[in-house]
Amino acid sequence: MSVGLDTTGFIMCIISWLVNGAALSNDYWKISSVSGNVITSQRVFENLWHSCAENAAGLSECKDFQTLLNLPVHVQACRALMIICLLLGFGSMITSLFGLSCIKVGSADDQTKGKLAGAGGIMSILAGLCCLTACSWYAYRVVQDFYSPVSLGMKFELGTGLFLGWAGAVLAILGGAFLCCAFGKASSKAKKGGFYGQAPQKIYTAKSEAETARAYV
Repeated sequence: MSVGLDTTGFIMCIISWLVNGAALSNDYWKISSVSGNVITSQRVFENLWHSCAENAAGLSECKDFQTLLNLPVHVQACRALMIICLLLGFGSMITSLFGLSCIKVGSADDQTKGKLAGAGGIMSILAGLCCLTACSWYAYRVVQDFYSPVSLGMKFELGTGLFLGWAGAVLAILGGAFLCCAFGKASSKAKKGGFYGQAPQKIYTAKSEAETARAYV
């Protein structure tokens, strides 16, 4: 099992989990656009949990979304996907930690560690896909509303939280791919090895003098 692959994948999974958590808590998922002929004295920005307004003096006031069922469908879905992403990422870190070749846990061999690393890699890839879907869906709705001729209200642009989410998703997918490659190498080595344990020993028995005499006749 390759030490470099599984260690690199594990570190990338940790970084992606932290970045995805920062993306979820970031206030700037969409920001009011400053383009156009209308000049406003305040800036409005939103995320999945609240909406904020910042005046010219730099003072901001936020208001949490009071109801869940009255929210747009894409906001509810993005919330669920981001929470699932963090749960899968946490499970991936715990599972792949016990699958690292540099950590000895009980009597686990390389093949068992490879399976743990592979399971952690699959969870990390799923976490990255969840985050990628949430950020892309939210960004699609922001862009759609921006260019919609029907929407005559305030226009919004993509915020920092979305770019953090995309970066965390890419890291999670790459880290999971590295862990799965480490599992593949461990499996191929196990097949080439044939079997584990000591080789069978030959047993020598003493021959009687009559059998030895017959052999020389």
